[in-house]
Amino acid sequence: MLNKKLLSLFLSSILLFGLVACSSNSSTDGATSETQDTLVYGRGGDSISLDPATVTDGESYKVADNIYDTLVKFGDMDTKIHPSLASDWKVSDDGLTYTFTLREGIKFHDGTAFNADAVVYNFKRWMEPEEGQEGKFAMYRSMFGGFKGDEGHVIKEVKALDESTVQFTLNRPQAPFLKNLTMTPFAIASPEAIEKYGDKYNENPVGTGPFVFSEWQRNDKIVLKKNEDYWMDGYPKLETVIFRSIPENSARLNALKTGEIDMMDGVSPSDVAGIEETPDLKTFTRPSMNIGYLGLNVTRGPLKNKDVRKALNHAVDKQAIIDAFYEGQAEPAKNPIPPSIQGYNDEIEAYPFDLEKAKSLLEKSGYPDGFDMELWAMPVSRPYMPNGQKVAEAIQSTFKEIGVNATIKSYEWATYVEKVIGGEADSFLLGWTVQNGDADNLLYTLLDKTNIGSSNSARYESEEFHKLLVEAKSTVDPEKRNELYNQALKVFHEDVPWIPLVHATPVVAGKKNIEGFNPHPNSSVLLAKVEFK
Repeated sequence: MLNKKLLSLFLSSILLFGLVACSSNSSTDGATSETQDTLVYGRGGDSISLDPATVTDGESYKVADNIYDTLVKFGDMDTKIHPSLASDWKVSDDGLTYTFTLREGIKFHDGTAFNADAVVYNFKRWMEPEEGQEGKFAMYRSMFGGFKGDEGHVIKEVKALDESTVQFTLNRPQAPFLKNLTMTPFAIASPEAIEKYGDKYNENPVGTGPFVFSEWQRNDKIVLKKNEDYWMDGYPKLETVIFRSIPENSARLNALKTGEIDMMDGVSPSDVAGIEETPDLKTFTRPSMNIGYLGLNVTRGPLKNKDVRKALNHAVDKQAIIDAFYEGQAEPAKNPIPPSIQGYNDEIEAYPFDLEKAKSLLEKSGYPDGFDMELWAMPVSRPYMPNGQKVAEAIQSTFKEIGVNATIKSYEWATYVEKVIGGEADSFLLGWTVQNGDADNLLYTLLDKTNIGSSNSARYESEEFHKLLVEAKSTVDPEKRNELYNQALKVFHEDVPWIPLVHATPVVAGKKNIEGFNPHPNSSVLLAKVEFK
């Protein structure tokens, strides 16, 4: 009898220990458990800045999206406008006045009040930058036509009518105005924190979002903690989010399989089938709204010649690149904007892969024996560019067949972006996801002459192209806008400042028990609703 009692007590102890062990939380290094409340997200590179108004890179936005809120936002899986910090808004009949009613009682992470004055402060910071600081707010300049006082500037005035009402008066109608306000660069930050930290604010971000910034170890991890006072009832679900930088795709996938991380982006297309066959993993597929391209710096050497740029377009086998590196999860690009965006010009005929035509154009341009150039390869994985080095090598190979000797170069991500923007590259692999679902976000941001020295890294300048984009910005009629963008895309196709490569279908992978993650087409990584079941 005693032995049976001891055995029963022993088994009860084992069961109790097991229950305690199963209910413990995960550690910050990614170890998982049954009731996990920490999520470790693996990505290909580190953020450049956590002040999203000052950058254009996706790695910075991924983290910022979880620290900040915008006035309005997209739905979980659509590009319709939904309330966010603003609970309601009214637009005047002439499209020049937008009046927003703000949610009351919201606090920034530093305990200061979110109100109309805070909104005015942020917009004043962006639209009236201090002398010499204009380059910091390149995205504002791009999306709103310049800064205050510039001829093309869209916003005439932003003023607080009372604590919970802010009014925007425009100089002219802007069709994508509300869509622009959904973008991460225009998230609302704490005025007091900006004043407190000054030039170091980019390392000390303070928003109203679901998670609070805790720690940043450069090129390793960024740690965010739950905002206990978040204005959305019941969210966030997680206690801690850790963004881990793991540059190699294979290493990142191995970290997912071993439990070091819980989710990862930049999944190599060749790995998708294997992930889906793994019992404790699953994939999340984003609708495509992106472009991967080879930019051609039109101010450097032979690339100044339009026929040389056309020759290089003919010397890229896009389908072979897709077959080799995208496993069919991409389509060849002929326009800079993807087919899912209004204004796409399907009548444009792509430059076919034709080496003889390429050689003929080089001879016509005075380069019958080709020339030497640099081809810069992205050092990080992106949805539109899963392996920049391999894609660069494929392009290098076909360029060589027409006598163009391309030397591949690369740098750490922040340096790469800085040097490309600075005009140091002959040609460079990059890409873009249309953040607001509107053609303006890509065409004006990346290709308009006013953004040379910031986001227009090809340094492309066309007065005709510029006029079409400016007119499209203020044209409200959808059919007229589409026609303007159709015309602009014809100009782009003739001038060829890029070689459009692919529109890819991005894949994110994660643990099987993750729920609440919505793979939005604009590539945002929103984790407020994510939980482990």
